[in-house]
Amino acid sequence: MEADPHARIRVAAADDGTVTYLVDSPPETLPPVRLRDVAAAWEAARAAAVDAAWGCARLFRFRREDGSLTDLVLADPDACCWARAVDLTVGMHTQYGLSLCLRLLALVDLLARARWTAPLFTFTRAGAELDSSLLRAAATAPLNREAGFDETPFRALLTARLGPPRAEPLASGACA
Repeated sequence: MEADPHARIRVAAADDGTVTYLVDSPPETLPPVRLRDVAAAWEAARAAAVDAAWGCARLFRFRREDGSLTDLVLADPDACCWARAVDLTVGMHTQYGLSLCLRLLALVDLLARARWTAPLFTFTRAGAELDSSLLRAAATAPLNREAGFDETPFRALLTARLGPPRAEPLASGACA
């Protein structure tokens, strides 16, 4: 699916501060973003977390061509903080800004669950330092139906940096 440059994003805020985004296209059609914008969003999110600028819950409803919907809820304080940082720096009322935010959140999710990413980031007193290849992949990898990254295509973008995938070792006492 290709991005529809005319797809609208309607934004509404509830009395409790929750922000809702009604998007006329599915997450996988959101456009790639520039590497420098992903890096800037990462830094803005890190600064917002240090400042404890948590932000509000955000609800996303993506409409597909067939009329079906994909809903996404950001209620985790860290995710709300990062979304607020992106919204304040780039804005999330456009496909580009929304894509940037979802790519940042998808990258954080991938780093948390995919052990193979460990060589590509380090923790310092200032927070996590990411290899630029991670940011480059996050900027260009397609989002999936759930607004995340599928590991296999994402990892393929990093093969030059990581080398070919290695088999995961079996757990101690496991049968082959």
